[in-house]
Amino acid sequence: MREYRTWRAVWARLWVSIVQLTAGGNWSSQLPVGDQRNLRWFFFDGVLSAASDGIVVTYLTLFVLELGATNAQIGLMTALASLMATILLLPGAMLSDRTGRRKLIVLVGGGTIYRSSILLLALVPLFVQGPAAVTVAIIIKVIGDGFANLSVPAWTSLTADIVPLNWRGRYFGTRNIIMAIAGMAMTFLAGQMITAIGSPTGYQVVLLIAFCIGMGATFSYSRIREPHTEPREKTTVSYKPAVLVRILRSDKNFLLLCVYTIVWNMFINIAGPFFNVYLVRDLNATAAMVGTLTIVSSIASLPGLRLFGSLVDRWGPHRLQLLTGFVIPVLPLAWLFVKEPWQAIPINILGGFIWAGYGLASFSLLLALSPPEQRALYSAIFQTSVTLSAAIGAAVGGQVATLWSIPVVFAISGVGRLVAAVFFAKWIKAPEQERP
Repeated sequence: MREYRTWRAVWARLWVSIVQLTAGGNWSSQLPVGDQRNLRWFFFDGVLSAASDGIVVTYLTLFVLELGATNAQIGLMTALASLMATILLLPGAMLSDRTGRRKLIVLVGGGTIYRSSILLLALVPLFVQGPAAVTVAIIIKVIGDGFANLSVPAWTSLTADIVPLNWRGRYFGTRNIIMAIAGMAMTFLAGQMITAIGSPTGYQVVLLIAFCIGMGATFSYSRIREPHTEPREKTTVSYKPAVLVRILRSDKNFLLLCVYTIVWNMFINIAGPFFNVYLVRDLNATAAMVGTLTIVSSIASLPGLRLFGSLVDRWGPHRLQLLTGFVIPVLPLAWLFVKEPWQAIPINILGGFIWAGYGLASFSLLLALSPPEQRALYSAIFQTSVTLSAAIGAAVGGQVATLWSIPVVFAISGVGRLVAAVFFAKWIKAPEQERP
């Protein structure tokens, strides 16, 4: 009987720890029950999304490559997807601000439409073959990514209301650790399945799995209760071009952040679509090897998330982004010395660790610099900078890879990232609450 009580007590403590973990940690117990519930469903949404995206981000490009795409078409696909996102971001912010239905926008755009595009991509080889299959896949990818980004301003605005300001670093650090574990688990399993089944069938199977897991994430997000906010007049925020220009001119620090973001992301995306392409085409890596390298990066991100999650709250996002931004340019330059797939392992270890901190810092800095009443608008302007520069970078990268080689793309990316990091250090000011 005593042994039964002991085990019961152990399981009870374990259950309490799990419940607290899904809400971000022990600190969440001081919040109202409704807020804790929101944090838990947001946690599950993130974990399932990471598991689904781990498959899509790692293997979708290789799937299109298997259908017969060239380097130029890979770059074009990424560029058009980013361009579509650019077009839909401001309408997404306007829709969020005018209707106030932020959760619904996320569920429709980033949930149903985007994840349905994953299902359609998996089915492409069943109905279309040859060059037409590449064209159809690119079109589906562009439409899906566009609607996913339509929901980004609403998602950012609602996230700021769900996660308390003083605990964002710790919450996202904990959430992102579990997301990384889920993502690398699915990446590993998907890579093994593709290698065992063969292509393109293996890619189709794992994309179907990604769709099912993604719909689980959409269900989790649907369980979040949108916090009630005071209704605002519809004319509070204007989306006319002249007004947007006026906002940028009046907030010089945010304008400079957008300029930095354009330069930074352009050089990030010059190389971004081609790391896995280089592994498969130039270094003869298998899908399982590509998955393994992705997992190495994810494992390295875990201590990074743990360390940087608390540093965001202690140091502030500006200082942390400054630190990590000067390390990231080393990564593509190191790829110039990779001659075998396994030699990318140390690069991915450093990359996973540093990018974990940069991601936390960048998102926290955006929230800190955005006025609460204009957060959807600021998010849309910022994300427009991201996606527009990503479109330019991917298009340029595809042309450079076609005319010269992928290693030349890596060299240009590394130098450009360093220039952007220097710009950030010289011109971007820390938020008021971070300044001494």
